[in-house]
Amino acid sequence: MTSDLRQRLKIPSDRLDDINAILLDQEMRVVNDFLDVVARYGSPEDINRQAQAARHLPTLLSKIETANPEHYDDLKWLIAQKDAKAFISEKDYRQKVFGTKFNQMSFKDEFAVTLEISAAQYFPYIKAVAERAIERRELMPGRFIRVRNMKEQEADGDLAAFAAAMQIIGASYVETLDTKGTDGSNVHLGGPETITGYFGGVGQPNQHALKWLDEFLYYYTKYGVQQVLNVNPGTVLLGYFLYRIGVDIEFKISVFMGNDNPYAGLWTLLGAKLFARDDGSSPLIGFNWSNSIDNETMEITAQFRKPLGFEDVVRFEHHITETYKSIVRQPYNRRDELVAIAPDVANISAKHEGAEPEIDSQRSYPSDILDYFRDKDEIIETGDWENLLQNFMDKFDATNRTARALTENGLSFIAAKHLHHT
Repeated sequence: MTSDLRQRLKIPSDRLDDINAILLDQEMRVVNDFLDVVARYGSPEDINRQAQAARHLPTLLSKIETANPEHYDDLKWLIAQKDAKAFISEKDYRQKVFGTKFNQMSFKDEFAVTLEISAAQYFPYIKAVAERAIERRELMPGRFIRVRNMKEQEADGDLAAFAAAMQIIGASYVETLDTKGTDGSNVHLGGPETITGYFGGVGQPNQHALKWLDEFLYYYTKYGVQQVLNVNPGTVLLGYFLYRIGVDIEFKISVFMGNDNPYAGLWTLLGAKLFARDDGSSPLIGFNWSNSIDNETMEITAQFRKPLGFEDVVRFEHHITETYKSIVRQPYNRRDELVAIAPDVANISAKHEGAEPEIDSQRSYPSDILDYFRDKDEIIETGDWENLLQNFMDKFDATNRTARALTENGLSFIAAKHLHHT
């Protein structure tokens, strides 16, 4: 009986013909409008060439030296520290944790967990945590998530400086485009007080998906920004389209997409498989689960992620800590669950969006996700700049606590590779 029912799930091959008929129909507006936006920037090959030239480190540094000399000086300092090997190596870090027992230890490098921090809103944060990492012999994360207004950070030089810093330290990073829903796309919603409405699948209505596409291509060709956040099923599909025709976009799906069960995971990965390139690769490189999932959900999803060919491609991004205000019930700390699943499920990142709850709860200004949507000038005028910097330093501390917990349990981490994994 079970076998018979399973056979009924088989998809006839001619269904693919129906899908291709839509995609190849020259009168189909849903495809034509997509291609029209791409055409403004040239062929996929031209677009990729522009992006490669824009992200060339000397090009970025030259742009920063003119636009923001202070940022340029900080980048030169960072390069000097890297070249001087001022940061602790992975081996030395492990010796620091275990002492004389280090030589008896083995580590599951094939299941290394990426150390991830969010949100790294402002470029000066990088030097602040780098100085602490050197002083305390701690680790710089291997992945940074950003949710800052793009036009604002383009204007003050943060955008190019952050892109350069990530190349220098050997970390991946993700930008969040301004067409993320809080740009007035839905006329029925207001500001942060209605934020849950934006992220319920209604944040990019009507033509805003194409605006997202246009915005990505602008920052891709001008600054080489390759990885962006995706919060809507429509822009996820546009990312698949863009990669399929040859543009080297990469994206991560946001926690706000609400993927909270294995069937949501299967649906997302089936779409990725459908539009993968012929070499099996996909632009979906980060899959941020809902805060409500448990380890079993990741284990079930990992079971079919592998035969789809995505185990090394699609990273499961899991929140270990969250901002103290405005997103989850506190206390929230999933580190023990991470340590439990890390030996069995490959390609996971441990995302730190907040401090340890017991630390955040004692701060006069605990971390708040609504701060991501504030203007920089307003933050400075209200005197909150130092508060937000303290919040970020607390997240950095949480990230390093996770690195230590992994190490103590014979598990591996991925930090900034040019600093720690040389």
